[in-house]
Amino acid sequence: MCDMRKTTRLVEIRTARASEQGGRCFYCGFPMWSANGLGARGLQKGKWIPANLQCTAEHLLPRSDGGQDGRENVVAACRFCNQTRHRRGKVLPPNQYREHVQGRVRSGKWHSAAVRRFVE
Repeated sequence: MCDMRKTTRLVEIRTARASEQGGRCFYCGFPMWSANGLGARGLQKGKWIPANLQCTAEHLLPRSDGGQDGRENVVAACRFCNQTRHRRGKVLPPNQYREHVQGRVRSGKWHSAAVRRFVE
């Protein structure tokens, strides 16, 4: 499959998954935004939008470990959660990472104060 069709398919899957998740990140539960307008809260001209809340396609089983671009392996996650999961030495399984993230969210130690203010 050419890269453009593969990218388009992944965008379609990400968009569908974000919609199923109510426009919220699979891990932290914060609202996300995307270029195609899904969850576009605060996209008014001149309003600051946290880049960390951009909607991304998160592979539950990373591609580097053989994960595919199929619907069953992709969820919508904010950029921060997606990148942070893959920066760890060993990528935690999705459910363990989700528990870790939600614990940090509850204690106010996940997103920056500016991001937390944005969603309030």
